[in-house]
Amino acid sequence: MKHLTVKEKEKESFDKMKSAFHYKNIMAAPRMVKVVLNVGTGTAIKKDKNKNDAISERLSKITGQKGALRGAKQSIASFKIRQGDPIGVVVTLREKRMYAFLEKLINVALPRTKDFRGINPGAVDDIGNLTIGIKEHTIFPETADEDIKDVFGLAITLVSTAKSKKEGKAFFELLGMPFKKTEDKKK
Repeated sequence: MKHLTVKEKEKESFDKMKSAFHYKNIMAAPRMVKVVLNVGTGTAIKKDKNKNDAISERLSKITGQKGALRGAKQSIASFKIRQGDPIGVVVTLREKRMYAFLEKLINVALPRTKDFRGINPGAVDDIGNLTIGIKEHTIFPETADEDIKDVFGLAITLVSTAKSKKEGKAFFELLGMPFKKTEDKKK
């Protein structure tokens, strides 16, 4: 049997979902819009000036695209942050890079996660997007040989055109996203 890519699975999702969600047209079926990777560095920049550069470099190895620094929207005195201070790095992937990253995430990175039991189905929000928290960036093969002392976590948001939580969950399952199996609770 031929292995289907995420893009091919996305095209087949219309046929599999049209009866359940009453789609009349292929344009009504959900599809992927973008993937956003976000790393919050917080006030660590005060201790190490090169932290954001190192994180941006590692994200570019993982995604193939340079990360953009994000500044604080407002000053917060208790956190010693001024408006505009760099507090994170974000990468937005679309089209070919998005599909290549999804292939790597589903087939390589998530299976390498320690004690991985599946993604919580509750991670799909009410408008059909999926946000996954990754504790260690070292699950990606490009960064396996990096220094262990600089391990950081990241949030990955998969943005789709799904209109509801149920529709989004069904769409991501068809793409191959490994959700946790819901167990029947004993009485």
